[in-house]
Formats: sequence, structure tokens, C-alpha cells
Amino acid sequence: MGFINRLLLKIFKKKGPESPWLAYYSEEDRSIKFTDKSIYDYLEDCVGKDLDFYALNYFGTRITYGEMFKRIELIGRSLRSLGVKKGDIVTICMPNTPEAVETFYAINYIGAVADMIHPLSGALEIKHYLQESKSRILLLYDADYEKVKDLLEDTAVYKTIILSVSESMPRMLSIGYKLTQGLKIKKPKVNDKDFMSWEEFLNLGYGYKKDVKVSMAKEDLAIILHSGGTTGTPKGIMISNYAFNALAQQSSINVIEVRPQDKIMTILPIFHGFGLGVCVHTPLCLRVEVILIPEFEGKRFHKTIQKYRPNIIAGVPTLWEAMLSNKRFEEVNLSCLKYVISGGDFLTINMEERMNNFLRSHGASIAITKGYGMTESVAATAYTFEGTNEPGSIGIPMINNDFCICAPDSIEPLPYGEEGEICVNGPTLMMGYYNNEKETLNVLKKHKDGKIWLHTGDIGYIAPNGVIYFTQRLKRVIISSGFNVYPSAIEEVISKHPMVKACCVIGVPHPYKMNVAKAFVVLNDGVEPSEKLKKEIRDLCKKELAVYSVPKEIEFRSSLPQTLYKKVDYKALEKEEKALKKNEEVK
Repeated sequence: MGFINRLLLKIFKKKGPESPWLAYYSEEDRSIKFTDKSIYDYLEDCVGKDLDFYALNYFGTRITYGEMFKRIELIGRSLRSLGVKKGDIVTICMPNTPEAVETFYAINYIGAVADMIHPLSGALEIKHYLQESKSRILLLYDADYEKVKDLLEDTAVYKTIILSVSESMPRMLSIGYKLTQGLKIKKPKVNDKDFMSWEEFLNLGYGYKKDVKVSMAKEDLAIILHSGGTTGTPKGIMISNYAFNALAQQSSINVIEVRPQDKIMTILPIFHGFGLGVCVHTPLCLRVEVILIPEFEGKRFHKTIQKYRPNIIAGVPTLWEAMLSNKRFEEVNLSCLKYVISGGDFLTINMEERMNNFLRSHGASIAITKGYGMTESVAATAYTFEGTNEPGSIGIPMINNDFCICAPDSIEPLPYGEEGEICVNGPTLMMGYYNNEKETLNVLKKHKDGKIWLHTGDIGYIAPNGVIYFTQRLKRVIISSGFNVYPSAIEEVISKHPMVKACCVIGVPHPYKMNVAKAFVVLNDGVEPSEKLKKEIRDLCKKELAVYSVPKEIEFRSSLPQTLYKKVDYKALEKEEKALKKNEEVK
């Protein structure tokens, strides 16, 4: 929806029917009943008797649902033998491996809480997370041992299980890994009782004969995920059994072409709500084979797709850029794909068009779909599907979710078509931030309708037909000469230039305008930076943007910094600019 249409909506205050998105759902969809079961119990119910279907695939090692459930029970016994009780917190700091997935479900199986940490987090970050949660058992990626071994004594952790990514690899591949990558990784001393191997850990379970399964209530805390929240400060996000399962039930409605024994390529990490909820739990509940990718390798990605022929790929925009720029994809047939789902970051219209052309030219008969959400709502809260997949949109609310737009710092809803803060209500909302009531109250607010709404910190608007448009992160607004300048709107325009691969816009200080926009631009492979290109980009911006939104400065870069979650790290660019400004002042 363009600027003119938004302006007309604003002028005429077109409200439209209440919850118009419900028209896209069937009566059966609208009458959905969300399960009261625990995460593990719901998965077991969904699988039923199809225990011989494949659940996990790891470098060609295929694990059936029956085998997975047996391993989950064994891991549960091992955890119980170490003294883990209902409500205790167990931390998983691992990439995507079968052991990490099975331990996640085993923690739920015995009524404990899974605390999910990014294995590439800094040592002090890991220490902070462990201290905050008071976790006593840590499942640790072996490459992190050297990083955390000296800080664990400052936490409540009394036993750390060390795992290699090679544990479930096929035998020859595992040997090859150990003789190359594995030799570089330092290990604990044999007599260090604070640490144990995965094999030693499992042996505890074989000897533990007591019942270990524990019933959990739907409102019980099940998962702690970590995010910067809406303010950028690290927080532990508490997710209940009910919310996590509700996401799986909602998602199943939006992927109606998926069938049991289909395959999903799970590249997104399990310590992220999108990866754990949309790419692991949802497909497993649909009896879909989950192909676990512990580390994305851009140069080999085309071979991975050719080998496994997945039906679903979910990823962030940087993944699509890697596909588009990889010439090895020229001969890859993608007719196997039923869904390509983009989330985690805003998908520009330019990227959306390029991906759709790419899919069509490679034999796929689908268009890329987009999901919108945040960790505070597990993952997705809105999703595009046929009839709602308008360019630039984020779709419609998933079933039983409700959206409204409020003026920033307000709980007053705005009419359809007006931009404001996106607010979400629904069954997948977090319980709150762990041990942080103040920040919880800042984002979970009761409106006049009596409902609790998550204030997302994102700017957008709802069209009269119920389709939602994201326009900007609230916290990224640049105030220039009193005008609001939205970096994502500038990025959208710059991305239209045929020579531009990626870009990021930030605000930088200005003598009298307070702040102005600066664009960092990455050009397509083989394209050399030039003043001529800068002028073309600036002219494009002048043509499509208000004069106060045109970047004051354009800087070409070979790449853009990324966060651990593979989003463009605009904060890193802001820090660079501040340091540069400070150095100039000193000189």
C-alpha cells in the first residue's frame, strides 16, 4: 500500500469492520481450542501412532519419532539423577543438534524449565544469563568450554555436560570432524568432576529406575528465551506451555499444504523463538521431518537443498540474500518447495520481488510468505498467505490474535490507516520478563477493553481489509529538524537501485538539524563504488522521499555488521559513528 493510499485513509479516517482479518479464516479455524497440555504431551498426542516417521535428520542421520521419544525419556532420567526437580531451570547453550532438541523436550518431560542461550554469546553474557536464572545444570557446546570454564564458579551451575556437534553425525563424518575441527577445541581435564561428557551423562539415565515424568499445567513456565526486548537491554522472556503450543496450533492453520513426512530445513537457531517455535516444535507436531543445520554455510547451501529436497525453508532476509547472490544456485530446481517463510527482520519490497522471481525461475510455483512477531510473543503473531500476501505487508493476525495501532506512549487505539505503535493481544504472549516486573509493565499494558496488550516498539498501520503493514522500529526513529525520519523507509528506497545488495540507515548528529540520515550501502558483487553511484542513489531518494529523509551521507561498505541473530546490527554502526565523532573532536 503506497503513500497516497495511506494519506487518503488518514484523511477520511476509514475505520472498516472490527477485526476484518477474520474474514480470511474459516468457521472451523475461528473455533479453534488451544490445548491445555504440556509441550511434550502435546507433541506426543500429535504424533500418535506414527512413531516410525522420521522426526530429525542430522547430516543424514535420521531419527524416528519413536527413537526420539525414547531418547527424551533417557535424557529425562539422566537429568533427574542429577537432582533436577519440577520447576528447576536447566540451561541449553547449543547450536542445532539432535541432542539439544531432545534435551529441550526432556526438560519439559520432567517438569523443569528450559533456558535457551546463544552459544556465540560473549562470556560475560553467558555468566549474566546463568546468574539471573540461577540455573544449576548447563548443556554446553564444547567450543564454548574455554570461554566459560573460569566464570562458572560465580554461578549456581554445579554440573556441565559438554557436547560436540559431532555426537550424532554419521560415523565417518564424525571421525573427520574430530580429526580436524575437534582437535582445535580444548576439553576439561578427565578428573574434573564439574564437567561430564554426553556419554557419561546418558549412562546416568540407564541406571535411574524411578518414574521421572511430571505433569505440567498450561500456565507453568516452560521456556526462558533471551532478547533485547523493546528497549535493547537483555532480558529473559518467560514462555508458558500454553503459549508455545498455541503458536504451533496457529501456525498449522497457515501452512495448510504441509503434510506428514514433509521436510523442513531448520537453519534458524533453537535459542531463538522463530527457530524453536516455528522451525522445530510446529513441524514436529505436524509430523514433519526436521533437517537440523547447526551452522549455515553459504557456499554449500545449494548442495544441502539438492540433497534433502525440503518442502519448507524458513529464514531471515540475510539467508535470501545469500541464495540470490550464490551463482551455484543457477542449476538448482526448487519445485519441491511448498513454503518459503521470511521472518526475524523486515523484508523489503525489493527483496520480496527478487526472491519471488528467483523462486519462479527455479521451478517453484510459490511466492515467499512473511511472518511478523517478536520473542515476547514466542515468534509469529501475523502471517501472510493467499489473499493476504500483499507486497510490503506482514499479513494478517494469526488466528485468535488481535492487533491494534496506538499512538506511541499511549493506550489509545488509532483508526485504520494511521501509523502508530503495533500492539498485539493473543494466546502466545509471554508471561513477562524474568525477575523484571518494571520492564514487564512497560510493554504488557491493560487497555480500556480490559485485555493485556503487548506494545511491540514497532511502527505500522492496519489497512481496512485487515492486512497489516510494518513501517519502522519505534526506537530507530530519527528526529531531524523536528521531523520523524524512518530508516526502514529510506532503506526500502535505496534497495530498489539495481546495483545495491544491502543497506542500513542510521541517524548521525548534525550542527543544526540535530540528526540526519546516513546510509551504509553494500553493492552487488563486482560493482565498484563511485561518486556516480552515490549520486544515482541520492537522486533516487530525492525522487521518492521527503527532502528531510534524503540521506545526508552515503558510505559504501563491503559488508554490514550482523547481530548473533543474523540481523543487520545498526547499533554497531551507531557505535562506530559515535567513536569516530569523538576522535574527531579530540583532534
